[in-house]
Amino acid sequence: MKKLFLFAALALFALNVNAQEEKATDGTGGFAKSDIYLSGTVGINTWKQDDAKSNSYAFMPSVGYFLSDNIALELGLSVGGGEDTGENKTNTFGANLGARYFFTPANQFSFTVGAGFGYMSSKYEPNGGDESKTNTFGFSVAPGLNYFVSNCFALRASIGALSYTSEKGDWDGAEAANSFGFNLDLSDINFGVTYKF
Repeated sequence: MKKLFLFAALALFALNVNAQEEKATDGTGGFAKSDIYLSGTVGINTWKQDDAKSNSYAFMPSVGYFLSDNIALELGLSVGGGEDTGENKTNTFGANLGARYFFTPANQFSFTVGAGFGYMSSKYEPNGGDESKTNTFGFSVAPGLNYFVSNCFALRASIGALSYTSEKGDWDGAEAANSFGFNLDLSDINFGVTYKF
């Protein structure tokens, strides 16, 4: 389903990219130095196999400020949770700080590249068992797209990422698990909405 949405979004961008210069001067979107924006993504996931089922959600708001015409500093939060048929629960909370480069910020459509550091705390509460906590630190770089649908609202998407994470359980004797990932295919796509003040 994500692949279908991505192809539809890319088709929409391709149809409008030729007219973006003219529309940008008519007041349809675009960023400039000192602009402030709010952005966010919401995700809901349901998994089911035979009698096993799990539901999860994630909410990731962020605020951005343009330090220059092309570079925005972003500060974000991440809140999520989930539960499966065995009533095992997971809760997450995190924060991240990063920067995003916009190749054509004044235009209605722009390619972007974002990089940032993040921290995530996860708590797993098994039904009838002892809870466990995990702390994760990470760094990622991700390409993306930004498209203004009006003067203040824009759609954004990021596709894949180059990432490094270090995860460690919050219990005695826990060892860190480090991972490195490079993914530019359609298996890691995030969609969001941006509001420019």
